[in-house]
Amino acid sequence: MQQLSKGAGRTAHLAIQWETDSCSYLSLRLYNHKMMKAILLRGFGAAQNLYIGDAPKPKPEANQLLVRVRATSLNRADILQRQGHYPPPPGASDILGLEMAGEVEEVGENVNGWKKGDRVAALLPGGGYAQYVTVPAGLALQVPDNLSFEQAAAIPEAYMTAYQALFWLGGLKKKQNVLVHAGASGVGLAATQLAKNEDAKIFVTAGGPTKCNFCSSLGIQQAIDYKAHTNWDRVVMEATGNSGVDLIVDFVGASYFSKNLSTLNTDGTLVILALLSGSTVADPTNIGTILRKRLNIKGSTLRNRDQAYKEKLSQEFWSYAKPLFASGSLSPVIDSILPWDKVSEAHTKMENNANIGKIVLTIN
Repeated sequence: MQQLSKGAGRTAHLAIQWETDSCSYLSLRLYNHKMMKAILLRGFGAAQNLYIGDAPKPKPEANQLLVRVRATSLNRADILQRQGHYPPPPGASDILGLEMAGEVEEVGENVNGWKKGDRVAALLPGGGYAQYVTVPAGLALQVPDNLSFEQAAAIPEAYMTAYQALFWLGGLKKKQNVLVHAGASGVGLAATQLAKNEDAKIFVTAGGPTKCNFCSSLGIQQAIDYKAHTNWDRVVMEATGNSGVDLIVDFVGASYFSKNLSTLNTDGTLVILALLSGSTVADPTNIGTILRKRLNIKGSTLRNRDQAYKEKLSQEFWSYAKPLFASGSLSPVIDSILPWDKVSEAHTKMENNANIGKIVLTIN
């Protein structure tokens, strides 16, 4: 076999090396095109099971936007899903995250009014804890210039849940009396701001003086520390001259049910959005109160609503709220902003009820 000269050998070696490097480069480009980083689960359970790993990069359909996510926010539903108690709806991403803000990366062929680089926020059925997510164009909210990505990411789930509860389910009218439980939560604070914009007289319950003082700083009627005043219903009735409230937004559930009924006035409405204390009412409850007062009791979740409902809610809400956010009349309350590699810490903080407002993760 003929041997290569030194020069020819060196040339051949360089050619092989170039081909190897080129293949590696092309493989890396192909990988980057098809894959992304996302917060994943090693298994259902503790917050420490969350980690940043590789996931397929989604492709937008004709009526969707592909968004480069810059920030996402935590919700109680994320914790329940992490624990294995709240699976995503059929067809939704199994990656956590119900809201996000970012920049349009790609526009579906049937989408009008959006272009690459536009700032966008959206309510999601899942997938927000990732570098990229697809969003139906009907759910996309154009972010005002005065809001950061972190602020915008704290809006969709909290404010739309609150808007739905107050206006669509609760029928809120100007200057009514409203009671908001879990008043220092993201949805609770959003409901307070929205109700205040309607000149409502607002009462909230919250745990501890720090949370109550913060809620009071928003200009509400009264913040009640449920840890110090277990009979918060009596406090509300006394403050309203025994007339009660027109609307209650409740996240607590079973342990508050009887007191909620006694706190509502005639034709009042109770909207139940969560069951933090469970779903079985243990205390003796006189359901005759419902008939005597002609009460309306409604329950709702948002994640499992159909696409048409969410799009209608998104567009109506943003038509109402976008000018208020742009003017500063509404402003999302953010407890903390953390890099997404601190997701376990963020989940633990929410589980410990240590936050006032939204916990936001930045995505890099």
